Amino acid sequence: MATHLILQKIFKTGIVSEPPPQADPALRTREQELHAEILRVFGQAVTIRHIDAGSCNGCELEIHAINGPHYNIDGMGVKFAASPRHADVLLVTGPVSRNMEVALKRAYDATPEPKWVVAMGECACSGGMFGESYASCGKVSNVIPVDVAVPGCPPTPIVLLQGILAAVSQGRTNTAP
Repeated sequence: MATHLILQKIFKTGIVSEPPPQADPALRTREQELHAEILRVFGQAVTIRHIDAGSCNGCELEIHAINGPHYNIDGMGVKFAASPRHADVLLVTGPVSRNMEVALKRAYDATPEPKWVVAMGECACSGGMFGESYASCGKVSNVIPVDVAVPGCPPTPIVLLQGILAAVSQGRTNTAP
C-alpha cells in the first residue's frame, strides 16, 4: 500500500529537476580540438593504408585504440583502406624487415598522388633497437620518403592523430595553387 501512495505523489507532483546547464567551451579536450582541425584541414575523408613492416605490434595496439569509440577517428573523417590504391596516407610501423622492403616500395608506388607517409613508432623513425642488419633495413626513410615521423614506443593515439594531421596539413599547404 505504501508503494501506491508513493506513485500517487509522483504522478501528482510531476517531474521536478533543474534545467540542463549551458556548455562550457573551456572544458573541451585536445581531442575535440583535433577533431575540428582534422575536419577543417581534410574537408573530406582521408584514407589511410597501414603497413606493418616488421613491428612488435605495440604500435598496432594504439592504431586499434584510435579506431575505438573513445577516439572515434572514423567520425573525424579518417578511414582505413585495405589497398594502397585507395589511400592518401601510408602509415608504416616497425623497422623495415628485408622481407618487407619490396612490398613497402610497391605499396608506396601504388598509392596515388598526392600521398603522405607517416612513420609511426621509434622503430619506424630510427630503426629502434633493431637498426640496420642482415635482416632489417632499419628506419622507413631508408626505403621510401617519409613526410612525418611520430616517435614513441609506442606513440599515444593523440600523438598519432597529431602526426597524421601534420602530414596532411603540410601536404595541403604545399600543393595549394
